[in-house]
Amino acid sequence: MKSRLLTLIMAFFITNIAIGQFVQEPLPYAYDELEPYIDAQTMEIHYTKHHKGYVDKLNNALQMAGIEHNGNILDLLENISQYEDGVRNNAGGHYNHTLFWSILSPEPNINLSENLLKSIDENFNSMEELKKQFIKEASSLFGSGWTWLIVTPDKKLAIVSTKNQDNPLMDDAPVKGTPVLGIDIWEHAYYLKYQNRRGEYLNSLWEIINWDAVETMYNEALAK
Repeated sequence: MKSRLLTLIMAFFITNIAIGQFVQEPLPYAYDELEPYIDAQTMEIHYTKHHKGYVDKLNNALQMAGIEHNGNILDLLENISQYEDGVRNNAGGHYNHTLFWSILSPEPNINLSENLLKSIDENFNSMEELKKQFIKEASSLFGSGWTWLIVTPDKKLAIVSTKNQDNPLMDDAPVKGTPVLGIDIWEHAYYLKYQNRRGEYLNSLWEIINWDAVETMYNEALAK
């Protein structure tokens, strides 16, 4: 399961070198498999309209600006201040949504390793307190954006939020770090089912977090 998941996550960030474009890989689950927490219609619209739109617009923005890239979305993000808003917004949108799909699962594993649990306890006192602080942060974000659990440069866990499609990997992010969990706070992620009840959406989403994926990204961040 872990090897298949890692393959899917990495594939999301690999471009089709032959045509020099970023590509959107298939979801690792069907649109209705996250119900009742996320409804099938929201998943389909979110994936086929919103995420696909970011991929298409990113490719177009790069082509129109004559920007050559090496196929690595992380390189774009880590130098994002050098690019116009069209590249920034859509590169962020592509990366953010790809990570979002990877940390959700219809069959989430809640048996975390001792290493990750120890870090959660050291930084938040408990998993329940992490959930409480994360949902509080996400609920208080004004407007559209994302809330993240990141590994900071000094290898600690922290909760941060970013506006629009920004993320903590960007070179001009107020708080930098490596995301290991990211939750979409744009209304299109939850409005059909939850309307203005963002807190309910966040609590429901916590039930389908793929902690295998979170732990994999956590270990990779520590190894950097």
